[in-house]
Amino acid sequence: MSDYGRWLRKALRDLRAAEVLLDEGIYDYALFHAQQAVEKALKAFLIKHGKPVKKTHNIAILIEECKEMDPSFEQLYELEIHELHPRAASVRYPVEDEPDEEEVREAIEKTRKTLEFVNRKLCLKQSN
Repeated sequence: MSDYGRWLRKALRDLRAAEVLLDEGIYDYALFHAQQAVEKALKAFLIKHGKPVKKTHNIAILIEECKEMDPSFEQLYELEIHELHPRAASVRYPVEDEPDEEEVREAIEKTRKTLEFVNRKLCLKQSN
């Protein structure tokens, strides 16, 4: 399996973990794993394009790097997926505004759409 394929596989596993944690009512870590899935998928795209992977959890930074290779990554801002970064980082610690089921379901749906988008981009690139 390629390097980017391993990153994408991890992204899919993080998405699955988020879904399982949501079903168990563990909303904070479900949100964290949704963020991790997006981060790893974007890093997979960067690796596929020979770019070094920065040690960052900031989704907006990763989107900007992906946009350098493919401007259509701008579309991810419409999903507001970049907002997962600060929120998912904060909920790993005791916070007053814990995420609820609705917030996590929405985050997971946005994560699915983001992974589908990135996967399409990776498949298009492979066939060229």
